[in-house]
Amino acid sequence: MSDLFTAAGLDEAAPRPLADRLRPTKLEEVVGQDHLVGPDGALTRLLRSGSLGSLIFWGPPGTGKTTVARLLANETELHFEQISAIFSGVADLKKVFEAARGRRATGQGTLLLVDEIHRFNRTQLDAFLRVTEDGTITLIGATTENPSFELNAALLSRARVMLFKALDEQALEKLLARAEAVLEKPLPLTEDARASLIRMSDGDGRAALSLAEEVWRSAKQGEVFDAETLQDIVQRRAPIYDKAQEGHYNLISALHKTIRGSDPDAALYYLARMLDAGEDPLYIARRLVRAAVEDIGMADPQALAMANAAKDAFDFLGSPEGELALAQAAIYLATAPKSNATYAAYGAARRAAKEHGSLMPPKAILNAPTKLMKSIGYGKGYAYDHDEPEAFSGQDYWPEALGRQRFYAPTERGFEREVRKRLEWWAKLRRERSEDG
Repeated sequence: MSDLFTAAGLDEAAPRPLADRLRPTKLEEVVGQDHLVGPDGALTRLLRSGSLGSLIFWGPPGTGKTTVARLLANETELHFEQISAIFSGVADLKKVFEAARGRRATGQGTLLLVDEIHRFNRTQLDAFLRVTEDGTITLIGATTENPSFELNAALLSRARVMLFKALDEQALEKLLARAEAVLEKPLPLTEDARASLIRMSDGDGRAALSLAEEVWRSAKQGEVFDAETLQDIVQRRAPIYDKAQEGHYNLISALHKTIRGSDPDAALYYLARMLDAGEDPLYIARRLVRAAVEDIGMADPQALAMANAAKDAFDFLGSPEGELALAQAAIYLATAPKSNATYAAYGAARRAAKEHGSLMPPKAILNAPTKLMKSIGYGKGYAYDHDEPEAFSGQDYWPEALGRQRFYAPTERGFEREVRKRLEWWAKLRRERSEDG
């Protein structure tokens, strides 16, 4: 069922969920998707052109994908057909396509909405190619997952992706006001509790109306719930988060980038969201270690020690006590000086190794465990650095055919400032000894 609805003057006693009773009857009543159905929205423009073409509706649950598809069928006078990829197979598709061909023969087009289209396999998705190309159906695929990852290229090339946004507070408030108008009574919530209910809805219009309906059912005559009581009544709805899907990657990406961007408060926010949603804390710990070596590196060598210590501490304490160690590490990493010099240097070294992987190191730095190897120059001329002035020989360690390369370029931030001074000093000694030689 759809999720964005309007007050259409329906009887309050109708045995249907509130969300269904408030279903919009025209596109202008859909809230939160003005970029699609507003006066200059993408779908509005398509309707003006007289041709929709095949579409993919991508967005979180409860944002109006099914509702908009139904309304588009009405606007275009197409027969509306709906199937779910969860419960349908190739045989079901064949029946739908055959019925659509029959309608087309009589001059009636078909708009087919496929819920959860990302659940179909490649063979099932390929079945849509011919019927969309020859006009048997106008396809609208609804998905909560990134179509770039979940749908095949052939189908994507024939369809336009429309992004549905999670409903913001203003849109959710508008839905609640509509519900109050239909039922002709206010939500029995304090101002803080109302704001809490909107947050619990997590951008999902259907969820907001379902929670509101539960509040009305639970309230006694004259009773008004505060935020704490509201949470007890509705048993706080779990955040939308699938550890195997895009929400998982979006949040871990946000955590990593806020650390890189030196924003400890944002890092804590995304860390808390992931833990609250049930993410594996050791997965988060591994990503903190990665951030330490990728984005901080030698600017603060203690960052890696801190990240590893947090992993070990969580392993020892478990949840929820060990979560504080992850929070401490996230703050430390976010506030540490940043450098990707090690990351960049290793990437450059790997490229050079692949390109010049067959070059022989200088014989002087190779061991000579046999007489034969010694006789052909292995180890000859090697200078033991600890016996040299400044404990530095300045010897050339590079393959002759390659010559000296520079991969690591330390920044002027944090500990790398000191490393840079050392490298500059050794470069100066190397030049001087080369001139003396």
